Amino acid sequence: MGSLDLPPTSSFKAGSETFLRNVFENILKTYLKKNQTAKTIWELVQSKDNEKVSYDHFTFQTFKVEGYGIDSLSSFFMDYGYTIGDGLDFPKKKLRVLSFSPPDVHVPDDGHGLGNGPLPRLVIAELLVDDLSPESQEIIKKYLKPQGGTQALLSTALGSLIWEKPTWTDFNQLAKESEFGAWVLIHGYTMNHLAFSVHRFKHSFSDIRCIKEYLEEKGFELNKDGGLLKVSQDGLLLQVSSISERIAVEFADGVTETVPASYIEFTQRLVLPQFKHLPHDQIKEVHRREHFDFENAKNILESARFTSED
Repeated sequence: MGSLDLPPTSSFKAGSETFLRNVFENILKTYLKKNQTAKTIWELVQSKDNEKVSYDHFTFQTFKVEGYGIDSLSSFFMDYGYTIGDGLDFPKKKLRVLSFSPPDVHVPDDGHGLGNGPLPRLVIAELLVDDLSPESQEIIKKYLKPQGGTQALLSTALGSLIWEKPTWTDFNQLAKESEFGAWVLIHGYTMNHLAFSVHRFKHSFSDIRCIKEYLEEKGFELNKDGGLLKVSQDGLLLQVSSISERIAVEFADGVTETVPASYIEFTQRLVLPQFKHLPHDQIKEVHRREHFDFENAKNILESARFTSED
């Protein structure tokens, strides 16, 4: 992967851990407010056995246009100690994805949620706009102002577009070439999805297969690409995701249509073979499978597809 001109890594040079956690809380509140199905699942998980939740990762989508790409969001978090992790490229979709690992912070044994639980990993994707057709490039770039990308984090927390609301004509035309691009054009930097950290659950949901069965019983539509349960090649990363609900949006030209919103995911990271001998109460995050898996990620990207699987 090429250089992204990201700032160097650093520790908490910008402010306090409390401030960072408050930013995440606002991002989460905005996501839940805009996505009723995801909110319902989020609430159901916590109502089951009074479960306490933690988050594996938060995912965002951006445009690779000067000032609007991955670095428009990552620079803030890197000021709070996040570091660049692994990267994935999806040439067919013209996407580049980077993950970011959270800083080391003290987490009490009963720590959970965003208040005192582990900080989530970040996954930030960008659409390589210059690789699109001239028509699609023109649609995207006419909405983006020169300095608008500096407001990316605020847009994420508020759930508001940095640019003017697009027309249905532009949205529909862009979606023909890039559904990812059309999603960003209408939703902006609102969180695309969150993933629960399954191995931190304490009760029946500590097995991702139980979660899958529970969601199926409740009638939620799950992503079937690569199977309902997506398993990495090494068998140590297990993932399940919902399909985005469709919400009604009024576009700038007065047309109202339904479009995919965000979705929700569950991620289980199994213990690495060399640490299998450790007692359960001694197993830490460092003993579990890290990084993401290309095939799993490729399939999970389809959770926000614009057309039905059937």
